[in-house]
Amino acid sequence: MQLSDRVQKMQGSPIRKFNPIAIAAEEKGKKIYHLNIGNPDIQTPPCYLEAIKAYNAKTIGYAESPGDVNLQDAIIDYFAQYDIKLTRQNVLVTNGGSEALSMAFNVILNEGDDVLIPEPYYTNYHTFVTASGGSVVPVQTTPENGYEWATEAQLEAAVTPNTKAIVCITPGNPTGRVMTLDEMKIVGEFAKKHDLWIIADEVYREFVFDGKKPTSLGMLDDIADRVLIVDSISKRYSTCGGRVGILVDRNPDFHDAVMKIAMGRLCVPTLEMIGATELYRLPMSYVDSVRAEYEARRDVAYEELMKIPGVVCQKPGGAFYMTIKLPVESAEDFLIFMLEEFEDNGESMMFTPAAGFYATPGKGIDEIRIAYVLCQDDIRRAMELLRLGIEAYKNR
Repeated sequence: MQLSDRVQKMQGSPIRKFNPIAIAAEEKGKKIYHLNIGNPDIQTPPCYLEAIKAYNAKTIGYAESPGDVNLQDAIIDYFAQYDIKLTRQNVLVTNGGSEALSMAFNVILNEGDDVLIPEPYYTNYHTFVTASGGSVVPVQTTPENGYEWATEAQLEAAVTPNTKAIVCITPGNPTGRVMTLDEMKIVGEFAKKHDLWIIADEVYREFVFDGKKPTSLGMLDDIADRVLIVDSISKRYSTCGGRVGILVDRNPDFHDAVMKIAMGRLCVPTLEMIGATELYRLPMSYVDSVRAEYEARRDVAYEELMKIPGVVCQKPGGAFYMTIKLPVESAEDFLIFMLEEFEDNGESMMFTPAAGFYATPGKGIDEIRIAYVLCQDDIRRAMELLRLGIEAYKNR
């Protein structure tokens, strides 16, 4: 028996690849500071569980395929704060942002279609695109210029005759890069010129720093029919395990098509939608407080990184990630060293090697991604361990 060609083209997650080595180190008594995965430590708002506990129906039946109407209405009110006017026919509730992405690519891609994605990019995009019959075509960037990508020259250099869509992850994972509204307009004009869909992955929308205002590709009315917005409760509300995402579209043909898939998978879990409704009703002041904490964590991480000779890193503008070029030949080999050989007072730290975030072979082998999702003291210590680890690694 044979497996499908599609699944054999997929790659495993570089984010989880080294977990067994870390677990083995911890079982031997070593403390590991985990900056390898975007799993926030900020408390989930209590209203989420309170709403679920208050549910008193005798039976938990199927929900409607588009989502619970109360949650849809809360999402509509949330987007109205950005002057994005939606109706329930524009909002599909999904099993996490991952299902929203998978559905979107399944609707718009034919076998052999290309999707432009600035690299480095969230690694699971390769899985979603490949499973839908498409191929990832990278838009080239460099760490030296802060992974800038939204220029006409870079986009035109990447487009192919088979290009069907372009992905905008803003604020970015794994780089923390934030698109400006002007850059969004450049992408919009490019998409209109080449008749492309735009996948707007905005799950970190409010996590923008240094006084910047959150923006959305949904704010550009002239491309409303080609923009597919992905959102989620995972990061904004520290509810990764809640697995509630949304897919917003303002294209009736797309919506009719995606509903075929939504009905086929039946629905999103009822209780999680009840909790998510209360999250979307939280005032923006809650998000402001969370953003301030992540900005402070970024500042700590960046301050400590700048003490390491040979590091290349531009201060990221948002999300809670940064991608860093290290003075080592192989980030993977260095990570194994950090987990298996290095320790300082019984402690070490863990990051994600960045090669898996690239489509171009050979790129990113000396780069890492860190997720600054720990408290400020732990981040400072983890960056100290990174510095000490590099020194020990180079002096072996």
